[in-house]
Amino acid sequence: MTQWVSTLLNPWMDLCRQASMNKPSCFLSLAMLVMSCAGEVPIDDLAPSKDLNKPNILWIIAEDLGPELSAYGHPEVQTPNLDRLAADGVRYTHAFTTSPVCSSSRSAFMTGMYQTTIGAHNHRSHREDRYPLPDGVRLITDWLRDADYFTGNIVDLADSDEEFHYREVMEGSFAKFSGTGKTDWNFHYEGEPFDTNRWSDLVRNEPFYAQVNFPETHRGSEWDNAHTQIVQPANPGAVKMPPYYPDHPEARADWAQYLNAVMSLDRKVGFVLNRLEEDGLAHRTVVIFMSDHGRAMVRGKQWPYDSGLHVPLILRWPNEIAAPEGFAAGTVDDRLIASIDVSATTLAIAGVTLPTKMQGQVFLGEDSPARAYVFGGRDRGDETIDRIRTVRDDRYRYIRNYYPERGLLQLNRYKEFTYPMIPLLRELHEAGQLTPTQAALLAPSRPEEELYRLDIDPFEIDNVVDDPDHAASLKRLRLALDEWIINSDDQGRTPESLEIYEYWEREMSEIYDARINQMLKERQNRKVTRD
Repeated sequence: MTQWVSTLLNPWMDLCRQASMNKPSCFLSLAMLVMSCAGEVPIDDLAPSKDLNKPNILWIIAEDLGPELSAYGHPEVQTPNLDRLAADGVRYTHAFTTSPVCSSSRSAFMTGMYQTTIGAHNHRSHREDRYPLPDGVRLITDWLRDADYFTGNIVDLADSDEEFHYREVMEGSFAKFSGTGKTDWNFHYEGEPFDTNRWSDLVRNEPFYAQVNFPETHRGSEWDNAHTQIVQPANPGAVKMPPYYPDHPEARADWAQYLNAVMSLDRKVGFVLNRLEEDGLAHRTVVIFMSDHGRAMVRGKQWPYDSGLHVPLILRWPNEIAAPEGFAAGTVDDRLIASIDVSATTLAIAGVTLPTKMQGQVFLGEDSPARAYVFGGRDRGDETIDRIRTVRDDRYRYIRNYYPERGLLQLNRYKEFTYPMIPLLRELHEAGQLTPTQAALLAPSRPEEELYRLDIDPFEIDNVVDDPDHAASLKRLRLALDEWIINSDDQGRTPESLEIYEYWEREMSEIYDARINQMLKERQNRKVTRD
């Protein structure tokens, strides 16, 4: 038997090398030949079913990532793979999620609907009550399946851990290049939302829609170890932070580690892009890179400022598929785009007629309408009750706080424990070492309304809501937000039950109270040692 296999295999491998076939294609062809000769399965039954007129679509989704990439001009960070993707595609400079927290944001862009419309606005809600999507609203994977697309949320990026490109040694440690398979939706889905979690299944099932979710920029073990996974970590002394963060070594180190996580993420993006090339898929696959919301920093994640909603968005079109009118690789697009527009545009790329209820808009093609505004909101996050709504145009952001009596840093145990900037701010405030801009983060209350002139105040520091010079813009944005709340049927107008808040209060207290107390005790001990 072994001699028979060798007799067949050796000349076949020589032929593959002469024909410059990639390894997966060579072995697939060999497998079809062997099984056909054995009379077990006809070749026609093994051949992939491909409609090469339809492009594959791949979303690469980062977690908790703002536009802090070298492609967007951010200093002290090198993202060569994302830079290459941008050079070969279109880089969108004004893309925004509809929520600054993962579960609500993902519920929105996986349906093309505002989370506030479909009742998915409260973080980690509806996990046990089998809450369904409204009639006429579906996951985009269901619409795509109807159009004969194979779907995947990829975890296994390679067939074996032993493959040389699956694990890379970096400073004595191994980096496993795999996706998380994250969904985290605030509604119940009956059945399997994706057809596979394996990359190898995509090769034989074109056209496909797939997503790969990477966790590096979400605080956790990947974030903590990011500096070990890159060649040149960021220099804390050279980083540039928003002015509402204190210029302190601990703050600089935290920002630098965020940039290290961004660079670690970039390596994985490069791995996926190379995998597309190796498997002969790149020339037929639309690649879309984005994040589920902004950075996991104070006034970022869970806060609907630009810092919590502004995300990178890069789209590369394959060269074997005719590009939409107006698409030009290597260009920059400054239009306002909502994350739910990525959903609508994905369906349009696949040739799917947009569902009647879908609120996302198509942004590809010369006839695609430009948005005048993007809208967003924040609601309960864990045990922290809040409701904020916001609208942004190309010059202003308007914010409406429905709980102005609650401070920006009202208790949220997850952030208290995982964001070192929060205890640092309190320590420096007690010592009188914060600037007024930094101290404002600790104010016990917030204004009912906020208005920022973004072209001259990109960090949203100077609230001009009472400035008569901006009265006309304030009036216009108030009206736009009022109309959106009504027309989109904002479900946040109805509060959650007290029982839900009490559940999350107990849950987060059990998880974090002892850990927070221990963390604060350790900080105090370090301070005493320094003094």
